[in-house]
Amino acid sequence: MRPVDDPIIRVTDLGRMDYARAYERQAALNEAVLARRDEPGSSPGELLFVEHDPVITLTRRPAAAEHVLASEELLAHRGVALTQTNRGGDVTYHGPGQLVAYPILDLKRLRLGIHDHVRLLEASVIDALGAFGVQGSRDPEATGVWVEHGGANAKICAIGIRVRRWVTMHGLAINVRPDLSHFDLIVPCGLHGRAVTSLDRVLGDAAPSMDQVKDELARAINARLRDHGAGGSVA
Repeated sequence: MRPVDDPIIRVTDLGRMDYARAYERQAALNEAVLARRDEPGSSPGELLFVEHDPVITLTRRPAAAEHVLASEELLAHRGVALTQTNRGGDVTYHGPGQLVAYPILDLKRLRLGIHDHVRLLEASVIDALGAFGVQGSRDPEATGVWVEHGGANAKICAIGIRVRRWVTMHGLAINVRPDLSHFDLIVPCGLHGRAVTSLDRVLGDAAPSMDQVKDELARAINARLRDHGAGGSVA
């Protein structure tokens, strides 16, 4: 990864890591960001990048369990773990070839509401995709980022967050070149009949590398935070 010029928040690349270990890193950073809230000149947040081992994450939403379509035996055969998570949203898949970003941000210091935070993440992803000639968009009925492919809108980025004492956890997942067949094991985000895609499927041989996507997303998130601090819109 290239370093970000004049970053608002520091970026740490965890490489490939299982979901539980990455959650421990998030929780520790959440505490650290909260502890330095009143320290003048300290950073208002951190940004973690990671690729997870194959895992389906399931929220406590009552209907979420119904959106896991595969049996435990099939999941084990496919090498996909199943775990509960305390983020918002429904059910989703993480795995190699997917860039997961966990912004641990002090919304109080950044003067961001929860809705603003989600919109800022969506806008940052749209900015990053645009660097590769891919036009991302929002869906007013479904959080995340979508692209037109094959004559229909398909989800390329899922978003799910948690906020504790106005410091965020969890975040977003961009499909760069994951095994898209793993999404057939679930109803992604609980959205029936909605397609999932990836940069690899949209761009083919022109698809960027994982490091290129990391560079653009780190730049985009920091740029959006900088613009917001200067009085700009998060949209």
